[in-house]
Amino acid sequence: MNGKKVLFVSSELVPYLPENPVSLMSYEAPRMVNSNGGQIRIFMPRYGNINERRHQLHEVIRLSGMNLVINDMDMPLIIKVASIPKERIQVYFIDNDEYFKRKATFTDSDGNLFPDNDERAIFFAKGVVETVKKLNWSPDIIHVHGWMASMVPLYLRKYYADEPLFSESRIVTSVYGKDFEGELDATMIDKIAFDGIDKEEVSVLSKPEYNNLLKVAVDHSDAVILAADDLSDDLKSHIDNLSVPVLPYVPLQEAEEAYTNFYNTEVLK
Repeated sequence: MNGKKVLFVSSELVPYLPENPVSLMSYEAPRMVNSNGGQIRIFMPRYGNINERRHQLHEVIRLSGMNLVINDMDMPLIIKVASIPKERIQVYFIDNDEYFKRKATFTDSDGNLFPDNDERAIFFAKGVVETVKKLNWSPDIIHVHGWMASMVPLYLRKYYADEPLFSESRIVTSVYGKDFEGELDATMIDKIAFDGIDKEEVSVLSKPEYNNLLKVAVDHSDAVILAADDLSDDLKSHIDNLSVPVLPYVPLQEAEEAYTNFYNTEVLK
């Protein structure tokens, strides 16, 4: 991985959010690349339950200030940054008061999914790409973790298809066990179509539930990592039918060797 540039895009990340399979591997994978001589950038949403003072987040004025259009609405993009001290790893946070100020990640106090989670996912995907464009940083690998980041492969391959910065980038999606029950907003497919993406490309999102979000992500990826050993038969079958390299599930203690080898021999070949 020496000198290779890897962009990590994640729904969740320790130490900013509680430890779970997504947040833990979203920390461990960049740490592995960093320790093996790779260059990394990490992006995640700036949820309102992240303590900005404790984690010393601060706004990056030169990167903030643009508006992203989501379903014909102008939504201001704010970029914040912090560092994970013991690893000297910098993390970029995608922020917007309308989408991320609330003091929770994905659900309200009653456990109900936020009704605008679909728009939050689209905003996050666009926000990451636009910020990386401003940084003028061309990643060799873009590694996606978690369902809130699941629109990133689709938008890179369709909405930003002509963006030269990513023309050589290889997209890897890690697929985790089912993270939520129920569905996102039923009009999600129309909001994606508003951005000029053919509905046929995302027809499964006529039912925007967890497995279908991940199907869209892996369909637009160059490689897939199975990050859980309890995936549904439906999702496993879908991945089995893809013509891309797939890394079977490995436990965390074996991940460094397996991931590094997968990056080098399957993703970057």
